[in-house]
Amino acid sequence: MIGRLAGVILHRGSDQVMIDVRGVGYIVHVSDRTAAALPPVGQAVALYTDLLVREDLMQLFGFPTMLEKEWHRLLTSVQGVGAKVSLAVLGTLGADGLSRAITLGDWAAVRKAQGVGPKLAQRIVLELKDKAPAIMALGGDLTVDAGAGASGAGIEPAPDAASAAASMAAAEARPPAPKASSSARAVSEALSALTNLGYAQSEAAAAVAEAQGAEPDAATPALIRAALRLLAPKG
Repeated sequence: MIGRLAGVILHRGSDQVMIDVRGVGYIVHVSDRTAAALPPVGQAVALYTDLLVREDLMQLFGFPTMLEKEWHRLLTSVQGVGAKVSLAVLGTLGADGLSRAITLGDWAAVRKAQGVGPKLAQRIVLELKDKAPAIMALGGDLTVDAGAGASGAGIEPAPDAASAAASMAAAEARPPAPKASSSARAVSEALSALTNLGYAQSEAAAAVAEAQGAEPDAATPALIRAALRLLAPKG
């Protein structure tokens, strides 16, 4: 199982990239959003990957964070959602946007992705709504800089729990995380705080998702306060 690729970009396309890893070129399919954020040809890159194996086909799909890869895994568990549809959804909404849409039951947002009709969008929301809070709670841990160590150009297996914990310990010593990572961490910390206060995970997740949608760059304290206002009894 190829869980991560790190190497140098040989070619960039609209929906795929070729990465040179020690002399071997790997074609990795990516979403439009990921493709747009990739560095130029000749520069180092690292992507978390998911390998699709069929009798007549082997394809690699790449993701900038483990959080997005986890959403891809959940999306493709829904009947009617293949890898390409999953990439279309993630390319349209991103991991944070998808978290909010599913938690809030906003199937119309999911419907905006190419190849997703109304019935499929509703099925995605219905089947994944109960799973969304758990993914949101893991967001801070799963949003890790895939580019760290990219110059080492190697192939790494998917991390187990122990190696993931070690990676997070090492990440604490790195420079401040990018905005996407900070946002995911704020969501997970706010969700944890609200559940510790006694709110059900589902209602806490919905409040946090709505609060973050109104203020995407909110830090944890502000996100908690906004979510608490939404959860306060209306009288």
